Amino acid sequence: MPILEVAIKLPLHRTFDYLISEIGDLRPGMRVQVSFANRKCTALVLAIKSHSDVPPEKLKTISSVLDKQPVLTPPHIAFLQFVAQYYCHPIGDTFFTALPAVLREGGHPDKTQIPTISLTEKGKTLPTLRSKKQQALLSQLTHGGEIKLSELKALGFAAQTIKSLEEKALIEQTIVHDKDWTEQTLALGDKPTLNEQQATICSAVNAQQGYRTFLVEGVTGSGKTEVYLQCLENVLAQGKQALVLVPEIGLTPQTVNRFKKRFQNMPIDLWHSNLTDNERLHTWRRAEQGSNALVIGTRSAIFLPFKHLGMIIVDEEHDSSFKQQDGLKYHARDLAVYRAHQQQCPLLLGTATPALDTLQKALSNKYQLLSLTKRAQTQQDNQFHLVDMKGQPQQCGLSPMSIHWMQKTLNRGKQVMVFLNRRGFAPTLMCHECGWLNTCQHCSTSATYHRAMNRLVCHHCGEQDFVPKQCPDCGSTQIIPNGVGTEQLEQFLTEQFTDIPLTRIDRDSTRKKGSLESALDEINQGGARILVGTQMLAKGHHFADVSLVIILDVDSGLYSCDFRATEQMAQLITQVAGRAGRAGEAGTVLLQTHFPEHPLLQDLINNGYGDFARYALQEREEALLPPFAHLVIIRAEATNVNFVLRFLSDLVPATPYPGIQLLGPIPAPLERIAGKYRYQLHIHAQQRPVLHDYLAQLARYMSEHELANRVKWSIDVDPMDTY
Repeated sequence: MPILEVAIKLPLHRTFDYLISEIGDLRPGMRVQVSFANRKCTALVLAIKSHSDVPPEKLKTISSVLDKQPVLTPPHIAFLQFVAQYYCHPIGDTFFTALPAVLREGGHPDKTQIPTISLTEKGKTLPTLRSKKQQALLSQLTHGGEIKLSELKALGFAAQTIKSLEEKALIEQTIVHDKDWTEQTLALGDKPTLNEQQATICSAVNAQQGYRTFLVEGVTGSGKTEVYLQCLENVLAQGKQALVLVPEIGLTPQTVNRFKKRFQNMPIDLWHSNLTDNERLHTWRRAEQGSNALVIGTRSAIFLPFKHLGMIIVDEEHDSSFKQQDGLKYHARDLAVYRAHQQQCPLLLGTATPALDTLQKALSNKYQLLSLTKRAQTQQDNQFHLVDMKGQPQQCGLSPMSIHWMQKTLNRGKQVMVFLNRRGFAPTLMCHECGWLNTCQHCSTSATYHRAMNRLVCHHCGEQDFVPKQCPDCGSTQIIPNGVGTEQLEQFLTEQFTDIPLTRIDRDSTRKKGSLESALDEINQGGARILVGTQMLAKGHHFADVSLVIILDVDSGLYSCDFRATEQMAQLITQVAGRAGRAGEAGTVLLQTHFPEHPLLQDLINNGYGDFARYALQEREEALLPPFAHLVIIRAEATNVNFVLRFLSDLVPATPYPGIQLLGPIPAPLERIAGKYRYQLHIHAQQRPVLHDYLAQLARYMSEHELANRVKWSIDVDPMDTY
């Protein structure tokens, strides 16, 4: 009997073999139902073979075949096998992570599509039937031709009537996927004339035949999005599809509308976390059938099965939200490189602040570096000022100089953005008499005070608690907020500038559906306004009237145990500063710091991010840190700290593995979250093949360890942070 090799959604680094009585039309990429551990599971066929290492008498037979056509093509199967191997993740879990929820649960691929009803050859003979309703339906199809199921029901034909005729093989349902856009002439909205640098980039990209990765390093406001749009023209005009990946934070109506206005007659779909399961399946199926021309999506859109992919664009490629932190820990930007190579199409990585890993590949000619050094709307660069906070009186974290600049800017009818990457009213509460600080009962950190909710909320485990009226240590009622959050900043600025409207944008203020869009509309109406927010406000937005940006708490990124902290801080400062001066006049950026002489800050404001990044690469090379070495972190957590330490200690061999360096077990910077103790094992290697050979052996050993089911563990390849 033929043998099927299938993948099942399990935390196991292996596939499984099943028997099938006859192959029929069964092919790799189709789903079948199997029995596993006395329960029914959906499985994906990877291969059909004639031999198994398992004795034939121990093999089970599949229960049923779920598909008539594969849901995954051979190239897509190969792509997902690479993903599982590279990130050392269970192969079954990898495949089912990439599938929409409806397909994971065994649902029909065309569940969300509206079928068309037509007569079969037998039905065209118009046989005489007893049922008047069935006869009327046959007559309708004979005279009116094929018709959509929804329209047929609107005409009064019941589902039972349709089903009865299907069972008699007189009518059939088919799914018609509309691909008319490939035959249409591209209708374009108004577009500006490119400057010399933009035109050079578009020419280089459009001349590319096959795969090539381009790093578009453009200062904020230099017109990178316009470059994307004009590069996409060539792709869509050829009838090819395109994928635009954006950070979750950057997928705003403002971004989407710009693409829709430019490509007026092209079907454009979105892909993000707020879609329903059926909406995701709909977009997935349209991409697979070639019914959409362009998909704008967040990181998981990299798994969409495009029929004819002609270009991939990754906007803000440095953004950490492209890295999945739970389950399959993939990086969408890195997978975009592999996918573009597999599909032999160009890839554009755009950013004002390239990740050091990406920049190093460009400097070593693995990628082609293309630069935009001129701002599209403003001839002059923004002016940076370091505000020395030592000895300065502060009002809610703001210096007198910052408040003075705010007043001056608002008097001119311009907008001011105050950036503080800390939501809530205050990071903690403190007893004014004995110094007690509130802490989360389940984590190694404090709970944040949210005044509007009158609750203490831990931003790590989500635990909420009541605000104490007395100090639990000394009984004092002098409980005061310690530190500043966006909620407190909003209250202060509202009282300070009573006649000026204020908009706060953070995760708390935009929870309601449509609230972010509404806030952005208010801002874009123009006029004097104060904007307060976290990094939700900082990236991917075009605010024409913002003239002044004030960045609070700059020092938080200067001294950190994470080697990527300074890189991420420099990126954030540059991105936030880029919100100013985007429409005509140069903006002003104030950085409040207690360390104005710090070399990082001096280099950043005097020479720009590009110079800082190249200097940081030299430091990384001397320290043999990524991208000049490869890093993997094994993370483990459990409520019993001894289990965690024993599990990780057993992974350290008595004899060092050639080419591998181990550090640990060491506690995570936040040692305890949600009641679980967290430790790490760092694995360094100079050669990627050596690292992955070692990981493959280590993963098998970890899976079979006696504590594997008592400790939650994960393998993080190319981690974005060490937390």
